[in-house]
Formats: sequence, C-alpha cells, structure tokens
Amino acid sequence: MTFSIVARSDDGDSWGVAVASKFLAVGSAVPAAAAGVGAIATQADANIGYKYLGLAHLDDGATAQVALDRLVEDDDGREHRQAGIVDSDGNAATYTGSECFAWAGGVTGRGGERGGYAIQGNILTGPEVVEAMELAWQGAPDLSLERRLLAALAAGDAAGGDSRGRQSAAVLVVRDGAGYGGHDDVAVDLRVDDHADPVTELARLVDLNELYLTASTDEEKVPVDDTLMMELEALAKGDGKDSFHMWVGSENYEMRVGPGARPEWIDRRILAIIRGEQA
Repeated sequence: MTFSIVARSDDGDSWGVAVASKFLAVGSAVPAAAAGVGAIATQADANIGYKYLGLAHLDDGATAQVALDRLVEDDDGREHRQAGIVDSDGNAATYTGSECFAWAGGVTGRGGERGGYAIQGNILTGPEVVEAMELAWQGAPDLSLERRLLAALAAGDAAGGDSRGRQSAAVLVVRDGAGYGGHDDVAVDLRVDDHADPVTELARLVDLNELYLTASTDEEKVPVDDTLMMELEALAKGDGKDSFHMWVGSENYEMRVGPGARPEWIDRRILAIIRGEQA
C-alpha cells in the first residue's frame, strides 16, 4: 500500500522517514524515529508494534539488520509485512514478505561513512518507483535530510508510485535539540492525511515548517539598530498590533526574531514580510 524511504543523513546528525500511499493518514501508521537511535518504516499489512519494538532493539545496541531479523522472527504474519530500518550508525536493512502484493521490494545503501538508507514499497506500478527514489536520494547529498527525503518521495511518485493512486504522505525527521525551542528532537513531523496530490502538498508544508519552526542561521540574521526598531514598531502598529513584539507573537515568528521586546536581530525573510515585500 505504500512506498517509503528511511535514512540517516550523511553527516550523521539526523534520522528520518518519508512515506506516501493510497491509504488514509499513512503518517499515523508507518514512520517512527528517535535521535541517536535510528528510524523505521512499517508497511504493507503493517505491524504497528514494529515501530516501538524496533526502536527498542536499536536502543539496546542491535544493528538495523539484527533488529529487523528479530521483528520478523517473532511475527506470525511476517510474509505480509514490509519494513525498512536505519540504525544509529547508518546501517540499513529492508524486508519484504513473500505475500506482499506486487510489485513489492526494496533496496539499501550507504552515504559516506555515516549515512545510509532503506527504500521499499508494495502495490507499486513497478520496480522503477524504488529505482527512481534511490537515484533522487543519491543525487541530492547537499540538501537537508527532510528535503532529501522529500526529493526521493517525489521521484517515486513521479515514477508511478502506488498503483492504486494517491491519498496521503508524511515526513518525520529527528535530530538532537531540533524541536520547537530546542526542547525535543523532532525537527519535522508533517502529515497530509487525505489529498489529491499529497506529495506536492507535503512539499508546501515543509517550506512552512522551515519558516515557522526552524531557527535562523547567522547568515539570515539582520541586526536591529534603533532606526530599524522604530520602523518595525511603526509597521506593527500599522498592522493593528500594539508593538512589534506582539506582532511577532501573533504571527508565530518567534523562531526567526531575537528574544524580547527589543530584539537584537530579525530574520531577513521576516523583515521582508513585515515590509510587505514578501507574501
């Protein structure tokens, strides 16, 4: 019912899963990941327990292949299952049971010394879906993990994807301290549960996630001097807010403006937005 990619970034800092399917809310069933531990996708006649047991095996020190072997050995429904796992070192493993609906299969590979990936799918238009995903993954080493996963997913979708059509897609990426305010490891957790073109919609959400929930880099920060601060206050009041600080909070731009009522910097994109230069 699904095609997915499970991966560790080449720099070793991030783990993630991207998945699409002709299935309602595929993101609620397939992906799981924990920073420093690994990531897993469970699909076909998915055994949801694979997610939690698989991560537990990895956390106990099992490699991806050993963890997957243990999951399959203990499952009477193994021939109807499909799964992919990447461990803390980037080792990858994939499994396709003999009773999964055609076309079904998967591939694994490495990305340098630290990265790795497992790509798998079932009820696909053919092996070209997995092949296209692998080529897209290999051809985009400079992208962030979430965008690289998305590129692979889009390539699989363009190559035919699920033979039954499209309905949902999701991407999950974890890395230490990446969550909102740095309080957890979830860098990206986005789901398109029911949509005519879910992978394209997922790409739009990834763009929004970067804007709202990703911290600005030093290169993106514009220093706020007294003149700019006066401009920001005037623009915020022109938008009906009592202060620029209130405007930032009401628009949810806290990750892209310095803290406090008198911030030391503002992200260049947020500056363009408040000036009306960017929609």
